[in-house]
Amino acid sequence: MRTKYLAMLVVSMLLTIPAPAKETNAQQARRIFDHTYNMVFGSQGSTLHYYVNIIGIMKVEGTIWYKGKKSRFIESRYLSWNDGEKDFWVDKKKKTVTLYDPDSPKKDKYSSKFAFNADDYNYSWENSEEGYVINLDARRSVKGIKHVKAIIDKKTRAPLSLKIKLLWFWTTVKISRFKSGNISDATFVFPASKYMDYRFYDERGK
Repeated sequence: MRTKYLAMLVVSMLLTIPAPAKETNAQQARRIFDHTYNMVFGSQGSTLHYYVNIIGIMKVEGTIWYKGKKSRFIESRYLSWNDGEKDFWVDKKKKTVTLYDPDSPKKDKYSSKFAFNADDYNYSWENSEEGYVINLDARRSVKGIKHVKAIIDKKTRAPLSLKIKLLWFWTTVKISRFKSGNISDATFVFPASKYMDYRFYDERGK
């Protein structure tokens, strides 16, 4: 399973230590979530290393970069460069390069299962020795992700781990080497010269 979309779930949270003020627990949790989410997916860009465990059956790790609509990830078999206009997927085992439109659903058949809209969830938070624990519980009509338990660092607001429930099974994501900001646009440019001997497929517009 390609884990770009897992990794994308890979994150969440906010600005300052939740203050007692007039905010409810749910409002504090959403504020924390939004801040860390923007640290990951904001225009300043970010990068992180992820280790994914899907119900103990499949384990994979890699590194991913984000910057606005741009993204890139590297795993042991799969690599991708998305510059916002073109998305190149490399399969090192098959020695192929496939070019997609950036939003093409054909890139990964699992992507729809991990569809995520932050407004589709009820939020709550609690304190723990590991960090702030943010819980997202899907409303009844939500498809895909049913529950997320995100742990973030109390000091830096960096995401540390995610536990995600899809239908009946759980996926865990451990996050490390998180950096927000100073991500160059060159990071997302496909290095075509390195894959001249790979078979090339163009799936744009299909």
